[in-house]
Amino acid sequence: MAFHPGDFFKHGRVTRVLALLCLSMPFMVAHASTPTPIDWVNPYIGTAGTGSEYGGTMPLVTTPFGMTNWTAQTRQNRVSVSAYNYADDHIEGFIGTHQPAIWMGDYGYVTLMPELDDATYTPEARRLAFTRQDETASPAYYAVTMQAGDGRRLRTEMTATDHCGYLRFSFPKASRAGVLVEATRPGVRGYVEVDAAHREIRGYNPDRQDAQLGPLALPNFKGYFVIRFRQPIKASHVYREAAEVQGRSDAEGSNVGAYVSFDTQRGEPIEAQVGTSFISIAQAQANLDAELPAWDFDARRQSLKDTWNAKLGLLDIDGATADQHQIFYTALYHALLYPRLFSEHGRYYSAFDDKVHDGVSYTDYSIWDTFRAEHSLLTLLAPERIDGMIQALLQDYREGGWMPKWPNPSYTNIMIGTHADSLVAEAIVKGFRGFDGQLAYAAVRKDAMTPPDGDTTRQWRDREPHTPYEARAGLTYALKLGYLPSDKVAESASSTLEESYDDYAVARVAQATGHEDDYAYFMRRASNYRLLFNPARGFMQARRADGSWASPSDGWTEGDEWAYLFAALHDIPGTIELLGGPAAAEAKLDAHFRDGHNHHDNEPSHHYGYLYDFMGAPWKTQARVRDIAASAYANTPVGILGNEDCGQMSAWYVFTAMGFYPLNPASGDYMIGSPLFTRLALKLGNGKSFIVTAKNNSTDNVYIQSAMLNGKPLDAPVITYQQIMDGGKLDFVMGPKPSGWAKSWRAQPVAH
Repeated sequence: MAFHPGDFFKHGRVTRVLALLCLSMPFMVAHASTPTPIDWVNPYIGTAGTGSEYGGTMPLVTTPFGMTNWTAQTRQNRVSVSAYNYADDHIEGFIGTHQPAIWMGDYGYVTLMPELDDATYTPEARRLAFTRQDETASPAYYAVTMQAGDGRRLRTEMTATDHCGYLRFSFPKASRAGVLVEATRPGVRGYVEVDAAHREIRGYNPDRQDAQLGPLALPNFKGYFVIRFRQPIKASHVYREAAEVQGRSDAEGSNVGAYVSFDTQRGEPIEAQVGTSFISIAQAQANLDAELPAWDFDARRQSLKDTWNAKLGLLDIDGATADQHQIFYTALYHALLYPRLFSEHGRYYSAFDDKVHDGVSYTDYSIWDTFRAEHSLLTLLAPERIDGMIQALLQDYREGGWMPKWPNPSYTNIMIGTHADSLVAEAIVKGFRGFDGQLAYAAVRKDAMTPPDGDTTRQWRDREPHTPYEARAGLTYALKLGYLPSDKVAESASSTLEESYDDYAVARVAQATGHEDDYAYFMRRASNYRLLFNPARGFMQARRADGSWASPSDGWTEGDEWAYLFAALHDIPGTIELLGGPAAAEAKLDAHFRDGHNHHDNEPSHHYGYLYDFMGAPWKTQARVRDIAASAYANTPVGILGNEDCGQMSAWYVFTAMGFYPLNPASGDYMIGSPLFTRLALKLGNGKSFIVTAKNNSTDNVYIQSAMLNGKPLDAPVITYQQIMDGGKLDFVMGPKPSGWAKSWRAQPVAH
């Protein structure tokens, strides 16, 4: 998923050179006094690229984990296209979006656009030019001044709450001022109405752009909105299929929307508050009343800034360059966006049984990506939300029959494995108990023991439309053979390896909930990854149903035999044993990096830099993770190497900056790397702090010479979640050359 800046503009040598100079220029933080954490966030990181193999981020204005995000819309978003791209120089609207990642679709969105002349019903007609000099972006506030022709300039500002957007439009004095609301796009049937007496536009949008990737029709699904204006509406109309609907104040059908105009003779701005809901129009109104009870844009902006500063300020760093400050706090911002809140003041619409329930809910878990580090980071930075996030997955199980693998907001058959098992196990191992443990075990056990409908009649290719929920594809074969056969099931090798880890996670849940016999059974299954090791080649390899070896290129998911050699995250020592011991494994890992097989732009490689810790060569981990952090991240619009994937790319950077990483998330252990800064302080949810210091740290002094945990020598390259939560200090002494620190440490393989 790598993006190459040289491909950014395909036409015009001068344009291309100028564009690349712009894209490579660091974002400079502007401040009149000491910057706060939010001032270091550069929302443009990851917004530039062609196609879909780039960061795919947007400069979102939202709360941490907010239900609805707000951004300028520079293009029509869809699966593989984000709403904002740094290359664009026109804006066609300001969208309340729920698109979580570039490879996923939007759902239940609404777009507003200020207009100076007649209403325009298509994005192409209403788009206005802008320049970067006239644009400001932060997590709490976005503003842009657009060029409306004839020297006229039109300004839009945005801030937000959990479920609402707050927009302020400034028009030239004595101009014709209007706001167009696009409720639905062509081919999507929705509804819109104007209530001029109450200064409101209401409606709904039932679009789910990737609905075909899941089994549920969800006839009740709608994204509802209520737009409340501060100023009286002077005139209004509704439209359908790019034509005004005469004599009506409402419209239903494809491509519907509304236009309202205002008297702006005095030049005052037009303010709009937008309540969103997946429950009802009445709930959207209630969300507005609860979250935006007054008309005070600047106060709301300051409140959101304070919210972000409180969350971003949980981590404080010293010894970072300006660019590192911005990369780090932007990564924190990206990591605190998902999963998104999906409940509305005590109630939620379920995209798994199409009904409304009481309780807390979350959605947009990119679990194949985020189980690796993102969710582990949230156990440290947002522990108050972990119980709710796990409870949401269990509600999905109760209401739909399975925990999801990529809810958006319903089931989608994307990626492999049932890594929600890992999220549940990690939460339980770390002591979270705000959910039903027996229900949790029932959910993970079903993943591990129940094949999907029509299991042996399909090959279960990725993103196969209109199929039953996939869960563990081919489980029927795996229960018999111990592995997934490549002649029966797509992506069989990757799935076998990753589902061995899932079985380990299920075992941890079984153990914690008193199912000792099942614990032993699933721990045995956790060694099934060994069935794919081909000793003649020294790699994992797909097998056919008859036990014969398939082609080395068969059976992989977004990777190859190099990317998946160490995929059994729970048993790295076991893989080392298969390879012939630490020295042989180290040589293989050296070849992996030396010969260009490490692709940090995709998640299967994210733990590879930390593997040397298990091989008696932690100094190689220290050098390698420093190199990746420097080469895969930058303070530029192209500053993320590959898709951001709902915070996983950023979580890797944050952990690496702290000096440790959750290689096996369900274990509660963190492998030590090389801290990026001289000091980092983490404020914990229990009121304690965990401080990491690195004496003599620099870009040259990347090697750990010694380590102390709370004043006692630390001779192992691992710390635990509990040690972090107990608070205290982890002190490193760094140097320019490798040392013998922790080289004698070894972990034991999982029993098999």
